[in-house]
Amino acid sequence: MLHFVHHPDYVAPGAPGTGMLFDKYGLVPMALDEMGAAYEVHHPDPMPRRWIEAVHDPDYVEEVLICTVSPEKQRRIGFPIGERVARRAVMSPGGTWLAARLALRHGFAANGAGGSHHALYDTGAGYCVFNDLVIAANRLIAEGTVRRILIVDLDVHQGDGTAALTAGRDDIVTFSMHGEKNFPARKAVSDLDVALADGTSDADYLAVLAQYLPSLIDDARPDLIFYQAGVDPHGEDRLGRLDLSDVGLEARDRFVMASAARQGIPLASVLGGGYGNDRMAVARRHARTMLTLADEHDRAAASFRH
Repeated sequence: MLHFVHHPDYVAPGAPGTGMLFDKYGLVPMALDEMGAAYEVHHPDPMPRRWIEAVHDPDYVEEVLICTVSPEKQRRIGFPIGERVARRAVMSPGGTWLAARLALRHGFAANGAGGSHHALYDTGAGYCVFNDLVIAANRLIAEGTVRRILIVDLDVHQGDGTAALTAGRDDIVTFSMHGEKNFPARKAVSDLDVALADGTSDADYLAVLAQYLPSLIDDARPDLIFYQAGVDPHGEDRLGRLDLSDVGLEARDRFVMASAARQGIPLASVLGGGYGNDRMAVARRHARTMLTLADEHDRAAASFRH
């Protein structure tokens, strides 16, 4: 059973001419239904403002909430900030926090949005408004729910905002494996960064992941893993520049979950990037990632029982 966090407010229209297609968030549940998936929907509450302001500049938070973000910042984000986008910006971190709580109870849960890893302290960037990963992680730690969180970011773009917002913290460990020449041009410094050459395909990608992830989990010893499970490393992704196949993405996701389950560490996934003119194809990739993670978690749980 997939524990799936979703809310109608996740769905907001993308501006014409931008690459950000918000409606993929509405298509992911349709893709799950199309695949005959067994899942339970959990509806999040919006993230309380005080927890957003614990990570982001309160002035910037105010600008988003009352839709007065400057044209310069809106260009950096990549789309206008209107009422529906602002609503989604506070609902998505609430969903990531809820997915974490569900993962701590069930072992795995997926947020059907989130992964906004480019958002910085006083601005958004790269289709990201607020950094749901850091907001949720900070809240979980501050509330005493967990002591340490590992953020595994396998989106094709570096998690620069996540790295910048957690710099100097030892209770949030960041790992980003991304395209070396892809956005952002100026990379931040994660606890562990692995840059990949354009065109990296399944075998090489999986070998690099196996080289780094298990030892990182052993060293970090987290109570929870956040998995930024962007599907934009896929070879057909419009912004990806890597060359993973459907089989490669599935192997990636199984390896991440198996590595967590082997240590008994709960994992919460967030949607992350995925871009293309065929919006349903992108939504299907996201849905397959969630179902793969759920299936691998169930396999691991069954093996432990036996």
